[in-house]
Amino acid sequence: MASLVGLRIRAFPHTPPLCLRSRLISVRRRSFAVSASSPAGNEVRVRFAPSPTGNLHVGGARTALFNYLFARSKGGKFVLRIEDTDLERSTKKSEEALVNDLTWLGLNWDEGPDVGGDYGPYRQSERNALYKQYAEQLLETGAVYRCFCSNEELEEMKERAKQMQLPPVYMGKWATASEAEIEAELAKGTPYTYRFRVPPEGSLKINDLIRGEVSWNLNTLGDFVIMRSNGQPVYNFCVTVDDATMHISHVIRAEEHLPNTLRQALIYKALGFPMPTFAHVSLILAPDKSKLSKRHGATSVGQFKEMGYLPQAMVNYLALLGWGDGTENEFFSVDELVEKFTLDRVNKSGAVFDSVKLKWMNGLHLRSLPQDELVKIFEDRWKSVGILVDSDGTFAKEATELLKDGIDLIPDADTALSNLLSYPLHTTLTSAEGKPIVQDKLSEVAASLISAYDSGELLAALDEGHAGWQKWVKSFGKSLKRKGKGLFMPLRVLLTGKVHGPEMGGSISLIYKAGQCGAVNLQSGFVSLEERFKILKEVDWNSLNEKAEAQQESVATATH
Repeated sequence: MASLVGLRIRAFPHTPPLCLRSRLISVRRRSFAVSASSPAGNEVRVRFAPSPTGNLHVGGARTALFNYLFARSKGGKFVLRIEDTDLERSTKKSEEALVNDLTWLGLNWDEGPDVGGDYGPYRQSERNALYKQYAEQLLETGAVYRCFCSNEELEEMKERAKQMQLPPVYMGKWATASEAEIEAELAKGTPYTYRFRVPPEGSLKINDLIRGEVSWNLNTLGDFVIMRSNGQPVYNFCVTVDDATMHISHVIRAEEHLPNTLRQALIYKALGFPMPTFAHVSLILAPDKSKLSKRHGATSVGQFKEMGYLPQAMVNYLALLGWGDGTENEFFSVDELVEKFTLDRVNKSGAVFDSVKLKWMNGLHLRSLPQDELVKIFEDRWKSVGILVDSDGTFAKEATELLKDGIDLIPDADTALSNLLSYPLHTTLTSAEGKPIVQDKLSEVAASLISAYDSGELLAALDEGHAGWQKWVKSFGKSLKRKGKGLFMPLRVLLTGKVHGPEMGGSISLIYKAGQCGAVNLQSGFVSLEERFKILKEVDWNSLNEKAEAQQESVATATH
């Protein structure tokens, strides 16, 4: 519900005579109520109305998502309207990017510039005749008047109001000018705006579906412009006419538009349109609780798309910025969001954008994809960056299964596979992490491992698959009287060249297969098992042990 207290709109000719103007001033002090109702009966109709002046920000994407979910949950219509009246900044390229980003997110609209509908056109730049029609209607009724004030005069009014510590409201003469004064300016060709008459007293009260009761005093507003002197309509006038003529039932938008509600409510009433129901969504905040902006990193949907995020993960995460279903669950498909979404569970406090959590959530969605789909995504990626060449897909399938738990973003797959195929043995052996492993008689393990390779024992085990590897490791450990970490850490370093990595049996099996199947691009930094053992045989263990002992003595001296 919404109500305006302190004003009754009356019908006047386009410039009220003096006797009627005096009556207008007295009428302004009376009261009436304006109610929010569904303009198209019981049908829910919502809209997302971006300006094509840049990329789709995550805040705008969340607003679009909330409108989409509300419409789908109510069996209503989701309308896309392009607000391109800022002729200097609006571009076709930005509009195309907005449409592509919304399409990528899966937020398909029922009516819009490309799909049409019963209430088009759906670009504001194509609706100027309609704005002019309603502006003339308001002029005829006396709800607006022609204002011939120059920019200099308006600046003087602002300065005078500032000196008097008053709100910067219009104080010019044209609200009460005579017919003769107006005709004289028209005859001279003086540029003019259409200015809306605002009552000097009263208030507006709305029941916002998210923020609860919100009210404003009318005496802080002053008469405002709805049409510029160049014939271009002003934002608040366009939005009101569009929402009314498109029969929008619920206006779900960012809280920064909350102050616009006062001007729009006055225009709704003056035109005799029913008010929609409002729901103002809080801002998305950066980790420092300031408004999220470019200085905090990626903020546009297109950037996240390029970084390898999945649309379903973006939708899931954006939905959780200010909304929850009341449970601990945070993983939702789009269909589940449609089923569970309600505006009464949208929080009115700002939501913090956490890029770490978004990446984690993307990993969940990535790993929840059907296996064949995930394998194809990774395989296509690995081929595109030159790690893999054409193959039968078996290698990519096994690599995906081995590496997927450590991959949250699609590009992470590059690093994961490249790391697996590389062999930075010397770097690891001389590192701080590698030193205690070297000192744990690593040279003895290396000698036995080389012997197992040269005899064909290790390769025979790998030919038998996972079971063969497990059987060999157990036997190898017994021969060295090692087990657990004392066995697996040395083996990992010697075979993979690293201290950490995915499951070792799967890793060695895949490295072995990579050298046989021809799927791996040999120019990608891949070191085969055969080459690894050549490198291993050339390690100067005496030198390594001496360096480790020297470092240990140096540290001991420094601590005494």
